[in-house]
Amino acid sequence: MVRRARQGDEFAFGLLVRRYQRAAYSVAYSVTGRHEDAEDAAQESFLVALQRLDECRSPEKFAGWLMTIVRNRSRNLVRRESLREMDPVPIGASARGPMPDRVTETRELRSRLEEALEGLSEVQREIVLLHDLEGWKHREIAERLDLPSGTVRSHLHFARKALRRTLGSTEGKLNQTRKIP
Repeated sequence: MVRRARQGDEFAFGLLVRRYQRAAYSVAYSVTGRHEDAEDAAQESFLVALQRLDECRSPEKFAGWLMTIVRNRSRNLVRRESLREMDPVPIGASARGPMPDRVTETRELRSRLEEALEGLSEVQREIVLLHDLEGWKHREIAERLDLPSGTVRSHLHFARKALRRTLGSTEGKLNQTRKIP
């Protein structure tokens, strides 16, 4: 598909995007820690990849090449965002979406998960998201990150252990605030 995309086949590049879209998002999220930023970084990465497709020396290693672009774009975005000051949302602003109680519940869950993920190293976050969210195999992650498979397994083991510890300690607090019987 990479070779076809290099020759200008838009359908082939579209297939590459569909194949690696979730993985790109996961890698971007592991760096940025925010849904919106991860989406932006992943999309920007695909545009860069399309422009630089001829620079991918080994088409069979396209995924690793793309994930490097995603990591770099994500880090750049984090740097840019830290320099920019955010404008407050106007007081009367409203949005279409789920009911407030559902939003609060989702926000609490997302916050707990983000907090737990922040406690991991960048490589652990990336491995957990690729393996548990995207369903990548240890071997695939090892190839893409250029790590031994045993190292990937070790990072995954210790990351999950840390997540269980962090999420387990916050579960009681969340249940108390919700007053679950």
